[in-house]
Amino acid sequence: MSADYCHVLVRQGDKDRYLSTLLAPDAKRAQLLALYAFNIEIARIRETVSEAALGEIRLQWWTDAVEALYAGEKEGHPVIEALAPVITEAGLPKHALINMIEARRFDLYDDPMPSLQQLEGYLGETSSMLIQLSAMILDKNRAQRLGDISGLAGVAMGITGLLRSLPLQRKRGQCYVPAEMLVRHGLTPAHLLSGRDPEAIAKVLAELRAHAQTRLGEARALTGVLTPEVIPAYLPASLTELYLKRLARLGAGALTEIAEIAQWRRQWALYRRARSQTL
Repeated sequence: MSADYCHVLVRQGDKDRYLSTLLAPDAKRAQLLALYAFNIEIARIRETVSEAALGEIRLQWWTDAVEALYAGEKEGHPVIEALAPVITEAGLPKHALINMIEARRFDLYDDPMPSLQQLEGYLGETSSMLIQLSAMILDKNRAQRLGDISGLAGVAMGITGLLRSLPLQRKRGQCYVPAEMLVRHGLTPAHLLSGRDPEAIAKVLAELRAHAQTRLGEARALTGVLTPEVIPAYLPASLTELYLKRLARLGAGALTEIAEIAQWRRQWALYRRARSQTL
């Protein structure tokens, strides 16, 4: 039951990661799906509550559930039940899951992301940590050497994901584009949310895309540390460049249109990257 729940949730809510699990060993697939389902549950809290206080309650529930899980309680939610054997077998550290939950508190409020450094910190605890934990599931010994590439790949993928979700962020009144970058281009979060000054908006989005591309390049320079066993953890990040190219074509239009890539192209790209063991 819990495995089926996670399978459906990830297939419907995170198609790129779902497709990547199809290229993972059969014995590891359900474990990856449990982790990815956990990520979906905490990431979607903002869109499932009507006010921040309710979101805080939900995040606290997940914090308590994880604490209880590490204390030996394995019931209460399908995702928690599915995670229990994963934590034991892969040795996932409790603090990593707790930090992933804590980072999501930022999602509940409309405060702008202050700086690029803080954005990278947020992505480090969310996107990068998810990659690193995935690598631990696939090969916990090898994962000890993969912190740097997980961090860089997660930032590149995370920035790209935030740029793709700009239309949704605008509807919610959120701004993940660093305020310091907006100021350099004479913009405020209000400009971004309203779409005023599209020329300046296009420039700030281009700057953020360039940073994602830089981090992706740095991650690619480290791919020599990857082994066939851990490659599936990094496959979702291998789609980053495809999305960045699509975002570049949209320009300021990324505020109103989600950058999409046909599923067959994504599947082919994932297959090629899996074969070549690269990002």
